[in-house]
Amino acid sequence: MSVPQRYRGRPIEELISAGYYDPETRTVRAIKGPELHVHSRDWQLEGPLRMLFHVLDPMVAKDPKNLIVYGGTGKAARNWDDFEAIVDSLLTMDSEDTLVIQSGEPVAIWRLGRHAPRVLMSNAMLVPKWADWKIFWDLEAKGLISFHQMTAGCWAYIGTQGILQGTYETIGAAADRHYGGSLEGRLVVSAGLGNMGGAQPLAIKMLGGVALIADVDVRMIRRMIDTGYLDTWTDSIDKAIDMALDAKERRQATSIGVLANAVDLLERLVRDNIVPDILTDQTPAHDPLSYVPQGLTIEQAEQLRRSDPDRYILMAKESMKKHVQLMLELQRRGAVTFEYGNNLRKQAYDAGVEDAFKIPGQMEYMRPLFEEGRGPFRWTSLVGDPNDIYKLDDVLLTLFERNARLV
Repeated sequence: MSVPQRYRGRPIEELISAGYYDPETRTVRAIKGPELHVHSRDWQLEGPLRMLFHVLDPMVAKDPKNLIVYGGTGKAARNWDDFEAIVDSLLTMDSEDTLVIQSGEPVAIWRLGRHAPRVLMSNAMLVPKWADWKIFWDLEAKGLISFHQMTAGCWAYIGTQGILQGTYETIGAAADRHYGGSLEGRLVVSAGLGNMGGAQPLAIKMLGGVALIADVDVRMIRRMIDTGYLDTWTDSIDKAIDMALDAKERRQATSIGVLANAVDLLERLVRDNIVPDILTDQTPAHDPLSYVPQGLTIEQAEQLRRSDPDRYILMAKESMKKHVQLMLELQRRGAVTFEYGNNLRKQAYDAGVEDAFKIPGQMEYMRPLFEEGRGPFRWTSLVGDPNDIYKLDDVLLTLFERNARLV
C-alpha cells in the first residue's frame, strides 16, 4: 500500500505499508500473527496496539469509519488525529513508559517503571453537578470529550461473543428461577440486535427457547444472520409473531429477528394479548440520540438527528415512555420482565412514567451470579489464533454446569 506523504517518516508508516491502516478510507485491520511488530519492544506494548486495531476492524466495530465500536457512540479514540497519535505513541514508547489517555485523546507519556501499566485511561469524566447529556454534547461538539462505553474506550471489546456468556448466564438465571432451568417451549421477546444485544437470540436458543427480537436497522439484523447469532428474520411483525408462536408450540429452539421498532412490536403483542414468558430490552436507550423513536426509519432518524437534535430527543423520550408503559402492561399480564442495563426505565421515569421501576433491572439475576463468581468473562488471543480460545473450552465446561449440559 502506498503511504501518503504526510505519514512518511512516522512510526505509523510501517502499519500503513503492511495494510493494517488505510488513512484514505479510514480502514483499520486487526494485527495477527506470533511475531512482534518491528517497532514494538515487547508484548506489553504490542498488546494494547493490537487491541486498538482489533476493536476498529470492520468485522468487529459497529461504525468503524467514525471510530464507533458499539453502543451508539462508544468510541475507541476521540478522532482520527488522536487515533494516529495513540498509535505513534505506542510504537515509540519503551517498557517503562505509561501512555495517559483522556476521553480518547493521548495527553502524556510518563516514565513510571516496568511494573506500571502501559496505558492509563479516563473516559467521559464530568463533575457530577454538570454531568448531564446537554453539557456532555456541548463539550463533545467542541472536541473536548467523547463517550466510550465500557470496553470500546479501553479496547477490550471482542464482538458479540464477548457478551454471549454473560447474556446466556443472565437469561439462564431467569429460566432457573421461573421455569425450572429451561426455556423449552417458552417465548422470549426483546429488542436491539447491535453488537451487545445481538447475543440475545443465540443465548435464548442455547437455553432451548424461542427468541423474537426487534431491530429497526436491517444492517444489524443481517450481521447477526451472517455471524450465526440469529436464525432468520422478516420485515412483517405479524409473520414474525406467527413464526415465534409456531416454534413455541412445537418446542423448537430458534431465533427470529423482525425489522420493526420495539414499540410497534409490543403494541401488537398487547393488542392481541400475546404474553411473552420473558420480556426484556437492549435498545440503546442510555443515549436518547441513539434510540430510534417510533415512526422513524433508520434513515429518517439519522437525518433528524443531524438537522434537529432537540426535536429528536423529545421524540425519543416520548417513544421510550410508551415503550416502558407497554412493558409494564405485559408484566401485569404475567410476563417475567426486566430491563437489561440500558437506562430505559430512568428515561421513561423522567418522561412521566412514575411506576417505571416496578420493572426490575438485570442485576436481579446477575447479582447472585457475581456472588458465585460466574461473571461475564472475556477471552482474547493477541495473535488472532482461534485455537487459543478453543483450548479454554474444557476449563470452562468444568466451571459452569449449565454449559456442560450443552455438550
